[in-house]
Amino acid sequence: MGTSEIFLIALTIILAVPYLVWRLARTDRHAPLVVVQIIGGILLGPGVLGAVFPGAYAFVFNPQVIGSLNGIAWWSVMLFVFAAGLELDLGDAWANRGETLITAASALLVPLAFGAAAAAVVLHWPGWIGPKGGYGQVLAGIGMACAVTALPILVLLMEKLGIFRQPLGDRLLRYASFDDVAIWGVLALILLDWSRVGRQALFLAGFAGAARGMRRLMRWLPENDRWAVSMVWLAATGFAADWSGLHFMVGAFLAGAVLDGRVFSVARRDALREVLLLALMPVFFLSTGLRTEWGAGLGGGGAIAVFGAAALFLVAAVGGKLAGAHLAGRILGWAPGEAGVIGWMLQTKALIMIIFVNVLLDRQIITAETFTALLLMAVASTALTVPMTRPRLARLGAARGSALSAG
Repeated sequence: MGTSEIFLIALTIILAVPYLVWRLARTDRHAPLVVVQIIGGILLGPGVLGAVFPGAYAFVFNPQVIGSLNGIAWWSVMLFVFAAGLELDLGDAWANRGETLITAASALLVPLAFGAAAAAVVLHWPGWIGPKGGYGQVLAGIGMACAVTALPILVLLMEKLGIFRQPLGDRLLRYASFDDVAIWGVLALILLDWSRVGRQALFLAGFAGAARGMRRLMRWLPENDRWAVSMVWLAATGFAADWSGLHFMVGAFLAGAVLDGRVFSVARRDALREVLLLALMPVFFLSTGLRTEWGAGLGGGGAIAVFGAAALFLVAAVGGKLAGAHLAGRILGWAPGEAGVIGWMLQTKALIMIIFVNVLLDRQIITAETFTALLLMAVASTALTVPMTRPRLARLGAARGSALSAG
């Protein structure tokens, strides 16, 4: 067969297998399709499918096909991060900055500290720090990975639970928006390259000026032209960030975050996100699965070490986020039950955390084993969100109803 035929076989597998599992197993009540797609990407990788059917795996996912898939994955995830940047509503967050800053800081810093502590335990053993990474970089990277909230997936899960564009949902978006900015800021600090600091300063200075001009241009253009010009802006900013020694994902997020999302209609922003998740992001998940490593670099018992590290990171991430939410609730005097709902919703990690750790792996700051452990943690934490939140949300609604009746 030719490369194009094998490529289409691979694409059919990537799109069909997660969908069939999601639909036939009826997982939607507990996990949306995107979670199944991420798990599918891991299972279709070399550690599972490649180990069970090495001949078939080598035939379908040959170097030419993988190269083509990687190109799609890069662009799709750039679009996704750009769309996440557009969704930021820092104006609303700033208008409620007192409550928002306390909650966002508590929900970020506490799990970051828990994650860094878990990383310190794991880093006692070799094999977790990449060839170009330092102890402090990996400690901060794992800590931030445990603190991440995935804003786009948060929106999907809020829609599923019926709280999107409701008062509680608006609060969650404010908290996650502040944390999203912090995540990319920390990533930029981790990636700071003193040998390229001149380039990075030049990029930031040039980007600041270009961003002001782009915001003015977007207000003047009709919407169709805004979308076309924004794609050029995205590609150019991604290139400039990568050239400077940062990563094209940092550029993609900045490209969206500096634009006023209100100049793009909500319907078209929603449609873009849905198309990306349905048609393009599964390729990124497969590309992510191809990068998993089940402990070969850790010596004997490597797979057990990877799963053990993932479990430790999961406890740190979930426990830290819940502790941070309860701390904020105590400071701000929330109603009983609110902190539990907010803590579980904000620990949703898939996609943004996966993108975050992909960047760390690209820059060889972490090893493939560290990447795999964090990926497993992200999948588990996201899969837990809906089943853990639903009963708490029902109890919170019942308590509020009783209070209103009593009033």
